[in-house]
Amino acid sequence: MKRYLWLVPVILISGCGSAPKEKVAEDNTAAVVSATSVVVKEESLPVAYEAAGTVRARTSSPVSSRWMGAIREVRVQAGDRVREGQVLATLDSRDLDVNLKRAETAREALRSSIPEAESGIAAAKANLDFAQATFHRMQDLYEKKSISNQEFDEASTRLKASQAVYEMTRARRAQINARLAQAEQEVRASEVTRTYAEVSAPFAGLVVARLAEPGVMASPGVPLFTIERDGGYRLEAQVEESKLTSIRVGQAVTVALDGADHPVDARVAEIAPLVDSASHSYVVKIDLPGGVTARTGLFGRARFQLGNRPMLSVPAGAVAEKGQLQSVFVAADGVARARLVTTGQRSKDQVEILSGLTAGESVVFPVPPGLADGARIR
Repeated sequence: MKRYLWLVPVILISGCGSAPKEKVAEDNTAAVVSATSVVVKEESLPVAYEAAGTVRARTSSPVSSRWMGAIREVRVQAGDRVREGQVLATLDSRDLDVNLKRAETAREALRSSIPEAESGIAAAKANLDFAQATFHRMQDLYEKKSISNQEFDEASTRLKASQAVYEMTRARRAQINARLAQAEQEVRASEVTRTYAEVSAPFAGLVVARLAEPGVMASPGVPLFTIERDGGYRLEAQVEESKLTSIRVGQAVTVALDGADHPVDARVAEIAPLVDSASHSYVVKIDLPGGVTARTGLFGRARFQLGNRPMLSVPAGAVAEKGQLQSVFVAADGVARARLVTTGQRSKDQVEILSGLTAGESVVFPVPPGLADGARIR
């Protein structure tokens, strides 16, 4: 019994002595991490400038009535697409209808007087022809001393009277023609004015605002609708005054719109000549390419390339972000050391380093999973 009690402590002691050796071996193996690094270099990278802006339609027009009258019917809603000339609303046109009918009646009255005038001209021409024939006969007889002076004078007077009547009937016919032309103009003017009772779309596009309601009095110059023309939008970006000399018409720009999957390539179409004295900025209008899904009021950012300048950069994947802090792992003497850095602009897969690194240092990239500050690297 005493022999068994003596063996148990020996076994326990042997077990306790072997465990630390195995643990030390495992810790030494896990501390070394395989990693690669890149050398921080000073490179010439493109300088970019971003400006925020708002999307606007290239052509947007308020639509109003050209006639004062009560709105009878509104045929479109905000968000509807319309074609050029499509009727958007109709007004009370009873006064216009009366004016048109009056003009048409006056025209028809003049037209009906034309046959009578033509008959008068024909009768006057027949009398003139008879008076001329009579005058020629009397003239021959007068020269032969076969009639008296009084008879010759009476024939001459009848000829002159016939000529005057004929000229008068022709003048009356000319007056009818002039009055008829005027009546035609009045009818056409009334027909044009009659169209004022219909408010039509000036071009094809999208109805973005509707202010018209049935029963409301429409007045010339008071907008009833707002329509944006189909065919394009533009980003109106607010650019700092200091960048005025760096941006030109036709310059290539990258535009990122809220809600868009990816940025699009665009070009500067117009630069406003005036600078806002309050914000010290000016408006740059950038035409968006066709096919881009955009709406007036969308927020967007324009990215301008302003040349190149030397800067320190590292791969974007080498920078870790935790909240507001940014850091990289610097490889030195086989150890990875975490170091806080300040970053600047990004260019493709590179990130500008403003502070925290110097040229010639090595940065771990790509960063192995689980790499910690002070870890040994191979």
